[in-house]
Amino acid sequence: MGNFSDEPLSPAARLMVHPTVNSTIHCALGLKNSVDINALKSTIKNSLMVTHPRFCSLLSRDKSGREYWIPSEIDIDRHIIIVDKNSYSAGDTTEKIAHDYVADLCVGTKLSSDKPLWEIHVLEKCLVFRLHHALGDGMSLMSMLLANCRKAEDPEAVPTLVAGGGRRDKGRAEKKKRSLIRTLIGFIQMVFFTLIFTLEFVARCLWISDRKTVISGGDGVEMWPRKIVNAMFLIKHMKMVKEVVGDATINDVLIGVISAGLSRYFDHRSPNSLKEGDRITGIAMVNLREKSGLQDVREMMKKDSKCRWGNEIGTVLVPIYYQKGIKPLQYVKSAKELTKLKKRGPVAYWSHKCRNVSMSLAGMEIMSWVGHKFLCQTTFTISNVIGPQEKITIAGNPITFIRVNLTSSPQALAMNMVSYAGKADLQILVAKDIIPDPEFLAKCFEDCLLEMKEAASTQLPYK
Repeated sequence: MGNFSDEPLSPAARLMVHPTVNSTIHCALGLKNSVDINALKSTIKNSLMVTHPRFCSLLSRDKSGREYWIPSEIDIDRHIIIVDKNSYSAGDTTEKIAHDYVADLCVGTKLSSDKPLWEIHVLEKCLVFRLHHALGDGMSLMSMLLANCRKAEDPEAVPTLVAGGGRRDKGRAEKKKRSLIRTLIGFIQMVFFTLIFTLEFVARCLWISDRKTVISGGDGVEMWPRKIVNAMFLIKHMKMVKEVVGDATINDVLIGVISAGLSRYFDHRSPNSLKEGDRITGIAMVNLREKSGLQDVREMMKKDSKCRWGNEIGTVLVPIYYQKGIKPLQYVKSAKELTKLKKRGPVAYWSHKCRNVSMSLAGMEIMSWVGHKFLCQTTFTISNVIGPQEKITIAGNPITFIRVNLTSSPQALAMNMVSYAGKADLQILVAKDIIPDPEFLAKCFEDCLLEMKEAASTQLPYK
């Protein structure tokens, strides 16, 4: 996989390990059977993880404070943490055990820097992978997870890698067919919208803040107790909605569901506190790789790869407007129109590049402060990671669910969706003193998708 001896951390990884951020990804795998520790250790010892440069390197700092990856030996026993069964109630479901345990990990629990920055926590019929965000982004780490798994129907076969596509690939094909005039108009539009969205991004970082609502966080909220709940969607329902709306994506449907669900939740928690059209803002993470979808980890580590390993992600602002009395599919249509505007300017790409340049010019301390302020002045974060389409196993144990979230932030609401075998789990992480009823919020999202599905099933393509 190449020699990464004493390799400096990328700008994104440096930001991830800064004390103000210190972001860790938690991936919970529900299992059909109790964990066979010996089988798990054998699987990990024979996996790509133990030879991957990021997973067998220590985080080190030189005298000037610059961070480096230093190759290290892996002691599997130090990375597999067996959780005492007395720490949770015997009658609890696997889901509740995982939710409560991960919620506690999300607040203030750091990975030890005297070993490579990953761990596997073993619970009752559940594994929790703790992976520092400096190791890679969601797509990188999901690809690595699948390299450790096998198909449920064929124990010798690795899971099928899910190719991306949709609007991104369609857009590339359309560009090839454009005339010179259309290309010029498109370039002018790109420059214009890039300028507008960049100014909006900078303003949001420095002084513009969301109005306070019943779900607002703020400075210090990252240390408040957390609670996790889950909203479950069927991929076939999301596909039905996107096809009826026309030229939409699964992400458009997800944003539409979030918009409709939050409007309904505001009506429940604080009726009449918002006016029609009032806005809150989310932060969405966008994969910037030329190839989307899951990839072969060995290919990702090649220097000439078009789908490099690492934190190849940008940031996009997602405005959500409080609306009442509109048709369910209108939420998705509005999300689609917003996405089309964002795609006219490479906002996510520029956010990635500007962050790296700004870190070089302004320094890590200033950029971490700006990033923290950016989170404080928005209301929620959201991400969507493609998971396997088929049932899979790890160490011979069938996986029943895959759910992901990150360590807590100054925001009181974070949502991370992962698809698996025809279903999509939206893991909802809340500051429970601010959002005391996340179960109702999850139900709002589930009900809104069902209403969109019902509307989609009874009409022609939506205009």
